[in-house]
This record gives sequence, structure tokens and C-alpha cells, in this order.
Amino acid sequence: MAIGVTGHRILSDVAKIQAGVDKALGRIDEKFPGRRVTVISSIAEGADRLVVHRVLRRPHARLLVPLPLPQAEYLTDFATAESKGEFLALLDRADEVVQLPPAGTRERAYEAAGRYVVERCDVLLAVWDGRDAQGQGGTGGIVAEARERGLPIAWVRAGNRKPGTLEPTSLGDEQGKVTFENLPIAITE
Repeated sequence: MAIGVTGHRILSDVAKIQAGVDKALGRIDEKFPGRRVTVISSIAEGADRLVVHRVLRRPHARLLVPLPLPQAEYLTDFATAESKGEFLALLDRADEVVQLPPAGTRERAYEAAGRYVVERCDVLLAVWDGRDAQGQGGTGGIVAEARERGLPIAWVRAGNRKPGTLEPTSLGDEQGKVTFENLPIAITE
């Protein structure tokens, strides 16, 4: 059972999002009981790492990391030594790392990584505000592709950031709520 991850890098009200992710993972476990779980994530800051940490708490969970850029170049996306260290620790924990081919631009590389996730997952776990992507390869575009494919989606509602800034937003009472699509029927909990 492969759970793909897409989501925002800038998060607020993280405890609500964690609770939503745990609820989503519990529901996935109910629908696909007894299956060994592989989480597919590029382990970017924010949603990717949050979900990966939650999945890796499960017994026998595996981690598959598609790198959108060469490791040294990708590391420049993470501003702090702590973030770089967390990335490297998770990368070291990975059962498989796939270096994706060059894509021409950073945005195309992120889009290619998102497509890789969608093409290989059984369920997409999206930590998302429900809006269109703020750039090429953004969460909204990846969710749209998963919907086009009819993939099961566990959508944990989460604010993103104000466009053009790094200032996080919250969805207030909606933050952390979960919607399931094609799992096997669409519901909100």
C-alpha cells in the first residue's frame, strides 16, 4: 500500500493538521487492513515531513523519496541547519531514493516529483487549502491530477501562505478537518 504525499510547505495550527493526518491514516488503515505501508514523499519542509513522520511511526512502514533535484541543490531550499539536518536524517532513513531526471527549471522539477508521487501511489494524502496551486507543481495541481486519475484522496484541510510571502494562513475551524474522496465514497469527517 503506497501513500503519496502532497501539501503546503508553510503551515500553521500544526497540532490540528497532525490530528487530521492521524485521522486520515486511521481511515486508510481501515479501508486497506493488514497492508504494509510505503509513504512516497520528497520530504520537503511542512506537510511532506509532517506526514512522513506520522507514517513512519507505524510498524514496518517504508519510505520512498523521489528527489526533484540533485541532493546538494535541493538542500538549498531549506534555510536552517535544523531543516537540512531533518531532511538528511529522513533521507538516511529512506528505503529507496530515486533521483528524478533533470527537468529544466525548479518548478518543472517539483511538478515532475508530484507526478511521480501520483503515478505510484494507491492513495494520495493531501495537506491542502483547496485552492489552485500558487505555482507550477503546487499542491492544487497535484490534487487535480490525482482526481483526474480517480485516485483515492485523503484531504486534510490546511492553510497555505499568503501569495508572494512566507506568511502562513489558517483555515480556522476547518484547519485539520478531513475529506475522503474515492475511499470508497466521498465523505467529510
